[in-house]
Amino acid sequence: MGRNGEASGGGRRVMITGVSKGLGRALAIELANRGHTVIGCSRSEDMLSSLQSQLSPSNPNHLFLNVDVKSNDSVEDLARIVKEKKIVPDVIVNGAGTINKNNNLWEVPVAEFDSVMDTNVKGTANVLRHFIPLMLANKQGVIVNMSSGWGRSGAALVAPYCASKWAIEGLTRSVAKELPEGMAIVALNPGVINTDMLASCFGASAAHYQSPESWALKAATMILNLTPADNGASLTV
Repeated sequence: MGRNGEASGGGRRVMITGVSKGLGRALAIELANRGHTVIGCSRSEDMLSSLQSQLSPSNPNHLFLNVDVKSNDSVEDLARIVKEKKIVPDVIVNGAGTINKNNNLWEVPVAEFDSVMDTNVKGTANVLRHFIPLMLANKQGVIVNMSSGWGRSGAALVAPYCASKWAIEGLTRSVAKELPEGMAIVALNPGVINTDMLASCFGASAAHYQSPESWALKAATMILNLTPADNGASLTV
């Protein structure tokens, strides 16, 4: 493994959920530029197509599929395709996520609350349910569950989001105790990045924070250098 996380022999296979925009897209592009193969999924056909067009000329093995992580069946189909194509990921980044519009908890619509939980918590669990068995067969693998500073503290007006990320922290620590030696699962707080989700909370002041592209430079190196010794850790980029 190189100093910047580059691996010999054509790099590694990294699966990223929520790959169509924000941190997921920036990370996918950075990893592809470093010679790694990206398996990406999201619900946006147009954004997936543009990523495929952008990255495939340099590596035709990239795979981008329309998947809704909230749907267990959709994630199960993804796992089946990955297994059939013999491209079980070495690293998984559970990046798909959403946030509620700023509101007191009692004023958050039921459907909006459910969407946050279904995407951030159940979506992550669906991926773990279907991909950990594939990684177990290979006796190796690293899983990164995207958390947040708000998964370790509280904040007004985003209680559903905070709750979902606290859940990710607990889920990660618990699953870490279930994994065999040679594997690792971590919760990763990306820090404060100028994304659509941050703009939802911070408004125009979100522009004062770093871009997803500059974040991805550091995050890619950190993620690629994770080892089984990091299992169960709560980390921050």
